[in-house]
Amino acid sequence: MENYSKARTVERPSVCPFTDLCPDTPEVRVKDGSKIRNLLRFALSRMEGNPSRAEEEEEAQPTPEEGSQKPPGRPLCKQIVFTAIGKGVSKAITCAEIVKRRLKGLHQVTKLTYSSVLEVWEPLEPSAGLDSLTVSRNLPGIWILLSREPLDSNQPGYQAPGRYDALWALSASRDEGGGSTGQRTGHRRKRGGGGGRGRGKGIGR
Repeated sequence: MENYSKARTVERPSVCPFTDLCPDTPEVRVKDGSKIRNLLRFALSRMEGNPSRAEEEEEAQPTPEEGSQKPPGRPLCKQIVFTAIGKGVSKAITCAEIVKRRLKGLHQVTKLTYSSVLEVWEPLEPSAGLDSLTVSRNLPGIWILLSREPLDSNQPGYQAPGRYDALWALSASRDEGGGSTGQRTGHRRKRGGGGGRGRGKGIGR
């Protein structure tokens, strides 16, 4: 491919595997260059209500005149979807885990898919008689649904609330107890035995 240069890339995203979502469910598309801080700010603003912050904003705003109506606030969502392909999959998983730790009691369903990406390569020298190339690649993708309402526990990829908290607690207890081998933390094996060389066979006799 040293005689070609990439002209353009056309992504064909996969269809959302969750068909029974609410109409107002936000869909967060995570990319490789996305900042986790901005993604979490948007997700938590749609899922988490902060009464103290809302009161501060209301106090900072001027008092509306008589007869004027106050604009209604955006309602909180009961579900949210994180999706990513390629290198952004790890960031989508990180965002979902942080949201689960921030908001307790969320049900999760994870689906793995593939998305096709078309790459068009043009020859560096058109006069060389080379044709354009179209390369099709399949990139792994992930869809993560977080819901406040209970989901079908029989479907593949379902994770109950608090499941990871229990696993983390079990892992921490194993680490403190020395793991599965039963060796204590900080215990070192003694070096050398009683039959080593250089002990002085006839010393003191």
